Parts: sequence; C-alpha cells; structure tokens
Amino acid sequence: MRIRTDGDYAYRKDVIERAADYYGCNKTKAVTQACEDVPELVGAARQVIERKDLTAEQRQEIAETLSTKAVTFDVRTTVETRTE
Repeated sequence: MRIRTDGDYAYRKDVIERAADYYGCNKTKAVTQACEDVPELVGAARQVIERKDLTAEQRQEIAETLSTKAVTFDVRTTVETRTE
C-alpha cells in the first residue's frame, strides 16, 4: 500500500513520522499499530463516557478531552416527561 504525501497530503508524512516516534518503530509498523489501537481506544473511551456513576458535566468534559481531529465524542442527555 502506498500513502500519498505530496501536495495536499504533505501533512501525512509528519503524522506518520510522529506515530513512528511515539511507537518507537518504523513508519509501516507505526501505521499498522495505530490502526489496531484506534478501535480499541475508541471503544474504551465510549465505555468510560457511558458510565452511570458520572454526572452529565463529567461525561461532557471527558468527551471533550478524548475527542481528536479524527474522532469526536458527543454526549447527549434525554429527558422525558409523562403526564397521566
């Protein structure tokens, strides 16, 4: 697989190099590792945000903290009323 890093895609080179530095490996392994990590990290983040022992404010703060350029977490609270 080739990843374009020219023109409008030049930013990709820096991103991939940062991942390689972070993981302490070559660029190919860094891309692979990041692709494996992201779904697990997003799933873990969702579990934390959905905890019942957190307030709505805490959930919102966590969601904002864990959101990135590529993944955004939104917290929605539903309030229902019924009259009989």
